[in-house]
Amino acid sequence: MSENSFQKNNLGWQLQQLQQKISEWWEFHTSQIVPNISEKDLPSWWDNPIILTIAKIATWLLFACLLSWLGIKIIRILNPYIYDIRNTINLTTKTREKLEPELSITAWLNESQKFQQIGNYREAFRCLYMAMLQRLNDKKIILHQYSRTDGEYLKLIQNLSQPQPYQKLFMTHQQLLFANLEISASVFQECQQAYQEIEDE
Repeated sequence: MSENSFQKNNLGWQLQQLQQKISEWWEFHTSQIVPNISEKDLPSWWDNPIILTIAKIATWLLFACLLSWLGIKIIRILNPYIYDIRNTINLTTKTREKLEPELSITAWLNESQKFQQIGNYREAFRCLYMAMLQRLNDKKIILHQYSRTDGEYLKLIQNLSQPQPYQKLFMTHQQLLFANLEISASVFQECQQAYQEIEDE
């Protein structure tokens, strides 16, 4: 690559080309809207290079402000979704990293029972879900991988002879995290029954 071609491909040159294209586009479109005015009709300050420079700077500042405003609007619209997804991923990862290796299947089931007795069905279900993950790992069906999502687990369990009880627990867990599903006593009992089917296999 020659030195001249390199210089014509740098950022400054590309910005200059962009500015020229925008100027040509603007001139073309304004010439169609505004009737042809002879140079005699133009005010004397019109050709002043200082005025033109100020006008260009004002135009670019206006353009930058418009882009900034648009960017802020888009970020504000997307922020709740990004925040929820980030918190869900962090919470799931921290929960699995903190609790999963420390407890056995029996311990998870005991915890689930304790939460069920005090009416905290959300935590009771979470412990049941963790017991299922521990069972998958202990039986070497699907080994622990903290970054694995419920969707990935759902794909992996398709090869099992009875994937339905697993699907029930994974789908409920997804709804709990992403749709803020309220875990009632009846929903918990359905999940408990699904877990029992897993144990009975």
